[in-house]
Amino acid sequence: MAQEITVAEQLKQLYELQLIDAKIDEIEILKGELPIEVSDLEDDIAGLEIRIGKLRNTIKDLQANIAKQQANMKEAESLIERYKQQLDNVKNNREFEALTKELELQQLDIQLAEKKIRQANADIQSKEEALAATEEKFEKKKNDLEVKKVELQDIISKTESEENALRQKSAAAKEGIEERLIKAYERIRSSYRNNLAVVTIQRDACGGCFNKIPPQLQLEISMRKKVIACEYCGRILVDDNILQPNKEAIAAESD
Repeated sequence: MAQEITVAEQLKQLYELQLIDAKIDEIEILKGELPIEVSDLEDDIAGLEIRIGKLRNTIKDLQANIAKQQANMKEAESLIERYKQQLDNVKNNREFEALTKELELQQLDIQLAEKKIRQANADIQSKEEALAATEEKFEKKKNDLEVKKVELQDIISKTESEENALRQKSAAAKEGIEERLIKAYERIRSSYRNNLAVVTIQRDACGGCFNKIPPQLQLEISMRKKVIACEYCGRILVDDNILQPNKEAIAAESD
């Protein structure tokens, strides 16, 4: 269990935590939207890969269907030749009509197969155009991703050690601070775009929202007896001198 520390010390640690986290925020700002852009590009590429696979499979299925229709046509043509030969040897009208009907059916089958082949070829052309466009988009996204990754990696390589050190300091600064204060700090930080949860009084005003702070309240804040939040924005208020070294301790060390 963490050793209890005074309110004044907790306020000091909270402000130090804010300064550390602000530096981490600066690194995140330096990275900008790159992490999100990289993630989005990776998602886009994965989606395009799936689409490319589906288009290729569809083209294969259409080609297989064309081959099937061509086989049906050959079979129908073979039957037509056979029926024509049989027509030369018919013995009655009934056989003639039956063979004639079979010939018509086979010719219709050929026409239907030809129609299906034309449609399949048209579909293949459409799918191949879509495939070419998708592959072009895929390559562009891959190139964009590589560029973004290089940019991001360059920033990470320059800031990684600093960021890791800051995150360790951030974790250390939280030690001893009451859990409720840490939760309040994190909640306030997430509420504002500038991520400021602990601010000093600047020119008699809140350093976060710049609303005036009454003199009496400023005095209470400087005493560091309790945690005081701005009544306008809810940020935790500390005095300007909170990080200044303890003069008495310095004097004792020098003796």
